[in-house]
Amino acid sequence: MESGLRVFAVLLAAILLTACGGPAEPKWAPDAQVAQATYQHDGPPTLTLFTVINNKTGAGAHSALMVNASQRAIFDPAGTWYHPHLPERNDVHFGMTEPAVDFYVDYHSRTTHHTVIQKIVVSEEVARLALNEIMTNGAVPKAQCSIQLTGILQRLPGFESIQKTWFPKQASEAFAQLPGVTTQVVYDNDSSDNSGFIIAYGI
Repeated sequence: MESGLRVFAVLLAAILLTACGGPAEPKWAPDAQVAQATYQHDGPPTLTLFTVINNKTGAGAHSALMVNASQRAIFDPAGTWYHPHLPERNDVHFGMTEPAVDFYVDYHSRTTHHTVIQKIVVSEEVARLALNEIMTNGAVPKAQCSIQLTGILQRLPGFESIQKTWFPKQASEAFAQLPGVTTQVVYDNDSSDNSGFIIAYGI
């Protein structure tokens, strides 16, 4: 039975990659832009998992990880979110101020989807390791957000219980089992067309 489920998971992953897959899209913002955008949040070192959930089906649609260490940046693997004033290097976006985080959540929360925000305070060392992991991971191919993100998490001290998964909702459920996690769920009635959101955020 277990082997059958494993085969099913592999086949389903293949279908996902065929249906909405595609190559990674490497980007590398210049040093000057990254340095200018660098933002260090004054809160404790934290990891924040964002999970976008389909309101109709309850299925996970996307995963992203924000790290607050020597600076606060978000790893948005194979994501479509961007802002022209926030430089990106291979799916890592810098300059994650409070307005930038609000913009990220608002972009994904709309009539069709809601966003689950799970935060955990970690040691400075774990935050440093997490920041290094996301910055050296490289650009992520389409439909591989969760498998890459959970691979990063399970390499961090204290996160070894996180199993690699293709499914954002499973990643969120595993993250929720960690001690000290706080959860916020954001719903929004914005239109499913979020192409004009950038105009509303003068970051």
